[in-house]
Amino acid sequence: MPLDLQTLYPKLIQLMLDTVFVVDRDNTIVFVSNACEALLGYRADELIGTPITHYMHPDDLEATRASIIRVMNGHAHFDFRNRYLRKDGGVVHILWAAFWSDEVGARIGVARNITALTQAEEELRFLAHHDPLTKLCNRALFNARLASALAEAQRQQRPLALLFLDVNDFKAINDMHGHAAGDRVLCTLAGRLQACVGPRDTVARMGGDEFTVLLPDTSAAGALAETLAQILAAMAEPLGAGYDGIAVPTCSIGVACYPEDGGDADALLSHADDQMYRQKKRRYGTS
Repeated sequence: MPLDLQTLYPKLIQLMLDTVFVVDRDNTIVFVSNACEALLGYRADELIGTPITHYMHPDDLEATRASIIRVMNGHAHFDFRNRYLRKDGGVVHILWAAFWSDEVGARIGVARNITALTQAEEELRFLAHHDPLTKLCNRALFNARLASALAEAQRQQRPLALLFLDVNDFKAINDMHGHAAGDRVLCTLAGRLQACVGPRDTVARMGGDEFTVLLPDTSAAGALAETLAQILAAMAEPLGAGYDGIAVPTCSIGVACYPEDGGDADALLSHADDQMYRQKKRRYGTS
C-alpha cells in the first residue's frame, strides 16, 4: 500500500525535537509544532495568531527584524542566533534555519534550543581569558589590555601606571595550612584588589601569588597615590572567619609609570617587577 505522505508529514513534524514555525508577512504565527511548549513554555494554541516578535528578547529585536527582511527577500539562513523569552520569564538561546515560501506566502523556520551550548561557549571564552581560581584576568588578557591602554595613552599623551604585587611569605601559608587554605587567601586578596580599582582598571593574576594592576589613566592629581593607599589598607585588613591561625599576609608592590619608566609593555612590566623585588629585599634585609 503506497504511503500517504500528506497524512504522514504533519505527524513527522510533531515528532521533531526542534520547533517548526510558520509565520506570515505580518509576523503572525500561523502554525507551530508541539515542541514549542518545551522551547518557550507555551502550548501551540497559545502562540498561533500572535505576533512572533512578542516573544523575542528586546535586545535582539533589531538584529532579528533585519534577519527577517533578508529571509523574506529570498535569502535563506541556517545559522542565525537570537534569544527568546519563555512564558516563565526565562531566556532561551535559539539557532534558526529559515526560508521564505512563495507557495504558502510565509516564512518557515526551525528553531533549536542551544541555551546549554551557548552557556558552554561563554564559559570557555571566560576561561580562555581569566584565572580559574580567582576569576581575575589572566596574563594573556592583561597583556592585551596593557597594549591597548598604552596605545591610547600615547595617542592622548596621558600617563598610566602599572602595579606588580607579590604576596610575602605565601609559601609558608601553603606549607603550614595547606594549599586549599592558600587558595582561599588568594581569592580573598583578589577580591580586595578588585574592590580598590575602578571599572576601567584591570586586575590580573599573573600566576602563583603574583598580581598586576593596570591603571590606564593616572592624569588626575593624586590618583595613583590614592589607589596605592587603598590597596595597602585593604590588604592589611584581617582575613576574617575561616582563616584561623593564618596571619594577615603582607604584600610587596612595584610601580611603573608611563612614560617616565618605559615606553612599551615589556619595559613597564620589567620596571614594576624590579621595583617589587627591591621592596621585598628591603623587607628581608638583603642587598
